[in-house]
Amino acid sequence: MPDKRKNVQVKINKLVKLKIKKLGINGEGIAYYQRKIVFVEGALPDEIVQVKIITVKPKYLIGKLVKILRKSPDRVSPKDKYNVGGIELEHLSYKKQLEFKKDIIKQALNKFKPTGYQDFEIKDTIGMDYPYEYRNKLQFQIRKMENGTIKAGLYRPNSHYLVDLPDFSTQMPLSMIIIRSIVKLLQKWNVSIYDEKKNSGNLKTVVIRQSSAFDEIQVTFITNQTNFPQKNQLIMDLQQKYPQIVSIMQNINPGRGSLVWGDETIKLAGKTYIREKLGDVEFKLSARAFFQLNPLQTIKLYDQVKQALALSPNENLVDAYCGVGTIGLYVGKNAKEIRGMDIIPEAIEDARTNAKLSERKNAFYEVGTAEKWVTKWGKEGFKTDALVVDPPRTGLDDTLLDTIHNFKPEKFVYVSCNPSTLARDLVSLVKDYDVEYIQSIDMFPQTARCEAIVKFKKK
Repeated sequence: MPDKRKNVQVKINKLVKLKIKKLGINGEGIAYYQRKIVFVEGALPDEIVQVKIITVKPKYLIGKLVKILRKSPDRVSPKDKYNVGGIELEHLSYKKQLEFKKDIIKQALNKFKPTGYQDFEIKDTIGMDYPYEYRNKLQFQIRKMENGTIKAGLYRPNSHYLVDLPDFSTQMPLSMIIIRSIVKLLQKWNVSIYDEKKNSGNLKTVVIRQSSAFDEIQVTFITNQTNFPQKNQLIMDLQQKYPQIVSIMQNINPGRGSLVWGDETIKLAGKTYIREKLGDVEFKLSARAFFQLNPLQTIKLYDQVKQALALSPNENLVDAYCGVGTIGLYVGKNAKEIRGMDIIPEAIEDARTNAKLSERKNAFYEVGTAEKWVTKWGKEGFKTDALVVDPPRTGLDDTLLDTIHNFKPEKFVYVSCNPSTLARDLVSLVKDYDVEYIQSIDMFPQTARCEAIVKFKKK
């Protein structure tokens, strides 16, 4: 039977009246026009909206919200009025945001249909009492306008138009105060600012990381060139005004590449790290070290992992994708041994340092892939009693999936930051494991992003 959706003739800029049915996985409103799906950013379920069609594709349309004809009772006035990423759900009440994040797990499961998914227990999302001012890392692009003023902020979605952000409600307040001071200092010292079109100039990005447990800040200047003529003036002014800044770094990232960070990072002043603490575990964080962006929710997340694993003193834990060792060190205090691995050498250096700081003498870390080390350790007689994985958004590597099926740890917990790749991986994992439950946690309020913990039981 032919797909009638492809026969829908819609012209660009056509105005249509739509009823929004639900939210999509990116937080956009979803409606239907002549049986063809329409994505409408900023619209909420049950709203009647007037939309201008701006994109026509064979299988879908994209509409721009023109007017809300009937407003949802769940619509709220957002604190931020900017069109940038990271606040795409700020117009939705927080209670409904939490319900949405549970629902996108259901949507992902329904798409990939792992065996038995209809019977999976999906627990209500664990949220925050105050879902603002939680981001401990700020990463703003820096650009100079034709009139000479300097902008610091984020790009509009799907563009390279930089939106200046004098305030931003999800960032920790001190980091916002410091970035605005930096903008004034860049003007004061006439710092060379990168021009993307000409591929000239120097300063591209400023990254500020703030410790929630200690009164410590790290500032990193990401530059196009190694030479940074005005650095001494900047350092002096910043250190005088903000004694909390204990680390000032420079990262060199030449050219127009899409990656924010370059390969070389050098110390300009202070230490090469800041300290952070979760529970009784202390961490040293270097400029490029991965660390969760929401410390309060991270503790809730790790407590859930700890509860799900319920490690005993005679059990070994493997922490795959361990990064700087956060999960394993937090949950594995009572384990016989913690072993972790990561492909980033600097992360493993940090993990080893963090184990010493927290006096975890049972923790050992290696550079490399999980499949390599789990297999090697197994041949040497090490038994993986419990496994925790916290992969990137791309999900589990196929070879690691094969390794999990081969070794079948008795206890297994999967921490996911992407419901789609989680649901995809579950198609394979449920061959050897039953899903006891999926716990949704809101790590990023005001966004469409969702974190989930899966507790498995070996069949």
